[in-house]
Amino acid sequence: MKPNVGTIDRAARLLVGLVLVACGLFAGFAAPWNYVAMGFGVVMILTAAFRFCPAYTVIGSDTLGNKE
Repeated sequence: MKPNVGTIDRAARLLVGLVLVACGLFAGFAAPWNYVAMGFGVVMILTAAFRFCPAYTVIGSDTLGNKE
């Protein structure tokens, strides 16, 4: 897993992930939407933590600046 998530992208993913998890927990979404929000939030937080996004690999994108 070669890192492919840049610094700004990483910060945005972390912020969005935290907001989604908080919305899933506290916004009063009806099930299953609260679980969907929390699931997407956790995925965003994990991609920020590991600096790797599998979707970027599939589409050939890279916000880290790796040149291949």
